[in-house]
Amino acid sequence: MRTKSSEKAANDDHNVRVAPEDVRESCPPLGLETLKITDFQLHASTAKRYGLGAHRGRLNIQAGINENDFHDGAWCAGRNDLYQWIEVDARRLTKFTGVITQGRNSLWLSDWVTSYKVMVSNDSHTWVTVKNGSGDMIFEGNSEKEIPVLNELPVPMVARYIRINPQSWFDNGSICMRMEILGCPLPDPNNYYHRRNEMTTTDDLDFKHHSYKEMRQLMKFVNEMCPNITRIYNIGKSHQGLKLYAVEISDHPGEHEVGEPEFHYIAGAHGNEVLGRELLLLLLQFLCQEYLARNVRIIRLVEETRIHILPSLNPDGYEKAYEGGSELGGWSLGRWTHVGIDINNNFPDLNSLLWEAEDRQNVPRKVPNHYIAIPEWFLSENATVAMETRAVIAWMEKIPFVLGGNLQGGELVVAYPYDLVRSPWKTQEHTPTPDDHVFRWLAYSYASTHRLMTDARRRVCHTEDFQKEEGTVNGASWHTVAGSLNDFSYLHTNCFELSIYVGCDKYPHESQLPEEWENNRESLIVFMEQVHRGIKGMVRDLHGKGIPNAIISVEGVDHDIRTANDGDYWRLLNPGDYVVTAKAEGFTVSTKNCAVGYDMGATRCDFTLSKTNMARIREIMEKFGKQPVSLPARRLKLRGRKRRQRG
Repeated sequence: MRTKSSEKAANDDHNVRVAPEDVRESCPPLGLETLKITDFQLHASTAKRYGLGAHRGRLNIQAGINENDFHDGAWCAGRNDLYQWIEVDARRLTKFTGVITQGRNSLWLSDWVTSYKVMVSNDSHTWVTVKNGSGDMIFEGNSEKEIPVLNELPVPMVARYIRINPQSWFDNGSICMRMEILGCPLPDPNNYYHRRNEMTTTDDLDFKHHSYKEMRQLMKFVNEMCPNITRIYNIGKSHQGLKLYAVEISDHPGEHEVGEPEFHYIAGAHGNEVLGRELLLLLLQFLCQEYLARNVRIIRLVEETRIHILPSLNPDGYEKAYEGGSELGGWSLGRWTHVGIDINNNFPDLNSLLWEAEDRQNVPRKVPNHYIAIPEWFLSENATVAMETRAVIAWMEKIPFVLGGNLQGGELVVAYPYDLVRSPWKTQEHTPTPDDHVFRWLAYSYASTHRLMTDARRRVCHTEDFQKEEGTVNGASWHTVAGSLNDFSYLHTNCFELSIYVGCDKYPHESQLPEEWENNRESLIVFMEQVHRGIKGMVRDLHGKGIPNAIISVEGVDHDIRTANDGDYWRLLNPGDYVVTAKAEGFTVSTKNCAVGYDMGATRCDFTLSKTNMARIREIMEKFGKQPVSLPARRLKLRGRKRRQRG
């Protein structure tokens, strides 16, 4: 991260105004990175090819894997000379205050601009160059391709258009750049285009980026505001010793209520993907306020669900990103933990254990289709496992979560498991779980209620167009990841987990938070409500006592779940008729038909299991201090005695 600024400057007077010094302020980005600036507002002198056109000159845009003609990683001029430029049409008078530049995102090539001029105009024909004294001002550009460099204009300039004119570039490269423009749009009540695209919110929430200390203070404020439905706790610590704080929202905080499902949201596994963190802090405030305002929908949600919100899983990474700020951290500053671990792929790979057992067709089955045990090597102290990862695993093993969403950034899509491809050596392959139809519905429930995810007219964030699946994607068909939270959660616990990518910009400017909240608010609530879809119930013995760890199987779905400590269970299912079986060690098996309707609310499906004859015999014998006789072993012993007598 570097910041460049200059001394006094002057300008030619061609109807372009210089803003007085006393009104200088810190202006937000115009929105090249967030796509607020459309492709039609970006123009360039020339382009090397379509995939390197002006529309690709956006800060932090990522190239496709093949860096092909459609999705490359920058604007690149068709020629390397001093007559090349890229410009932005703000479509209204704007007070321009700065320019941020990057080089080309590429695995193979090194292209960036090392210096440039800045010009402004009101009509795109007559241009005024920003001056430094009597001469044109030359701004220092980049020295490598990924770290953003900010140059503030010596004096804010008021105009409609702004143009960047490269003056020098990396010796062995070409004129290529990505950029963001800082500017304050001036009030214009007659501008219909601006009014139509302006997003406002009526929610009275704290729209700002919160440091770790401020996040803790906000949680405390919400807890004091709604003490009867909130509880603050931590699930562990980060490598740097920061507590991983979570907030529980429930009408009986601090306890698992029998028959009530548990839900969680997690954000910030990648510390620089900040939008998810702020959305969850906004959600905390919103749920508290609406509960106090007697919002019937929110009251029902709080009273019928135990909600856990963990806004910052990687606080060490976030602190790094926070220091860099929303525009100058690049694509990856703060992504990893303090020791360089990517939490999102740091969970044990249970997929391979399951698939290897299925391929060997072991009978009896040595690896179950659920609750697969964590390998011993992963539990050892020497394993490369983040403290944060271990904390999440312990949290998920302790609480019987039914549904969860982990909020990420840099894209607009909901990804569902599996995240790991089954075929060796492939990097992309559709790899569904046995619950694929349920996961598709869960993903669609979020995407379809988001303001932009399923909008066929919207521009893709970087390279991928997810409209063919309406804003959703199977993780493995997008890019394969071993040891993902989603796959681990599905195979080791009862919880169905999805990754929700909430915005193209990982770390949007503070001024964008109200609009991002409006984009995601309804989706965040609707997704929580899906925890009440499917069947639920109790598995009890003849005395009415709940049976823990009983297995719930659904005919035709090769994935079981288990009851919690009190014998209660929840099984997410789409509408339909199902044959459901409950079984537990020492008990007879029970099967019944359970119908799931279209109305919200899980169907009640209880089971009562009686003990097997052998279990009852064991109880009686143990009561009198004797061991039950194993009948098969007894028969073998008698046969052996008869053979010896014959001999």
